[in-house]
Amino acid sequence: MITGLDHLVLVCPEINSGVAVYEKLLGRKADWRADVEGGGASALFRLGNTSLELLAPAGDGPLAQRLADIIDADGPGLKTLAFGSDALAVDHDTFTRRGLEPEPLSKGQSTHTQTGAARAWQSFRIPATKTGGIRVFIIEPREGALQPLAPAADAVNGLDHAVINTAAPDRALAFYGARLGLRLAMDRTNPDWGVRLIFFRTGSLTIEIAQRLADPEDSAKPDSFWGLTWAVADISTAHARLAASGFDVSEIRKGRKPGSQVFTVRNGTMNVPTLFIAHEAV
Repeated sequence: MITGLDHLVLVCPEINSGVAVYEKLLGRKADWRADVEGGGASALFRLGNTSLELLAPAGDGPLAQRLADIIDADGPGLKTLAFGSDALAVDHDTFTRRGLEPEPLSKGQSTHTQTGAARAWQSFRIPATKTGGIRVFIIEPREGALQPLAPAADAVNGLDHAVINTAAPDRALAFYGARLGLRLAMDRTNPDWGVRLIFFRTGSLTIEIAQRLADPEDSAKPDSFWGLTWAVADISTAHARLAASGFDVSEIRKGRKPGSQVFTVRNGTMNVPTLFIAHEAV
């Protein structure tokens, strides 16, 4: 079964500059650096409840060309959700019965470019025609799975939620809930905000589906990534750290959830709308 969100993939034009940006943003070093077959370079940040993978073209090859084409067409940004599984073959059978037409299982591996350490996994992809347009993988980590390190107080300790825009809320409900099996936590329409929000919980984070009420529903329109909200323990020190690092940050303000405080990062996130949040201890 799905255990959570294993990682998100952010495509960027060049890996070293991308790593430099996200090390400053997240307040921590990349946990993994690797070359990717076909002309790619990867960096992984292992956070408390998920990971963020940066992927960039490097040299020649089919992957390099495909990534360059993606960047030319849409710019850098979030491209993929990879959900974790503890029984990949079972999930593959289940999703086949549910009509998701998953691609065959495949094996993957990665070698750290500096240490020579190795990681391995198995995964399969669900076609975008079945996901509403978002690239979705299901992955089961095997040897060398990374463990999160305790962050500093001003550093990101996990992902609070990821936001996906949709013009087809019923399609999103069917995919993420009935077919993928994520827990529906909330489905609320708020005219004051001009949006319908559908929250799915998995692995201590939220996948938030947003439908703008001013836009007509359109089942032919693909879903798209919107942004990420990163969780921190101490929002004041995180705010000061990002401001000192050159990010344009908003003032700290009350969040929509009672007991939360947030601020917006307005620039330098590689086309990813970004919010930081801290919750009162309970």
